[in-house]
Amino acid sequence: MPQTPPRPDADILRRQALFAGLGDDALRDAMAAGRVRLLARGDRIFVQGDPGTTCHVLLAGRVKIQQTGPDGRQSVIAFIGPEGMYGTLAMFLKSGYPGDAVAVLDGSELVWSAETMRGLMLRHPAIALNALAMLGSRLHELQSRLAELSTQRVEDRLARTILRLVEQAGSPSGSGVAVGFPLTRQDLAEMTGTTVFTVSRLLSTWEEQGIVEGGHRQKLVILDLPGLRALVEPERRPPSGGA
Repeated sequence: MPQTPPRPDADILRRQALFAGLGDDALRDAMAAGRVRLLARGDRIFVQGDPGTTCHVLLAGRVKIQQTGPDGRQSVIAFIGPEGMYGTLAMFLKSGYPGDAVAVLDGSELVWSAETMRGLMLRHPAIALNALAMLGSRLHELQSRLAELSTQRVEDRLARTILRLVEQAGSPSGSGVAVGFPLTRQDLAEMTGTTVFTVSRLLSTWEEQGIVEGGHRQKLVILDLPGLRALVEPERRPPSGGA
């Protein structure tokens, strides 16, 4: 039977926006209040629309946040990597969790109940102030995402999405850099607000140009990072191949 991983050092919380500026005693208090649990690939950690009753820091693995719209269409909101925090702001939303959280790799996390987190905020008001700042930052991110979807070409959106994933989870792979977790073309389509057909067409074109490799079997390798970046720099863009 899998063993619960050891509790990490409280310093991991020092790198979280929610706990920024806290002293050592407060960080130890926050760490002691959380619990460590294992995640298995495919686990659904929370469900869209459910009340926000927990908040999480991922210790190992990878978690996908996906949202289902009124028309039933799914979109990938984000991939969370180690030391990423998620689910926290749902405590302040009447609508609950804005999407499903699904483990895409085996891993582990720290988790606090909403009641426990409220107690921490009362003992350490800086946590509540940090949460307000995070709400403002998240609103800005959503506004930027909407602007991106409504004003940028699909080539730009896909290139920017892949570059963000490389920044978050890139690792050397042969002569290139691989996105370090399973990633399907459906995932990329949902993240960029387009179709699987369009993503497949663009990746095939970029493969022919020597920019990327793969995209099949849930693996994507970038062979030419400068070439990929050039796709989102107006002065260096090749002519548009369609939307």
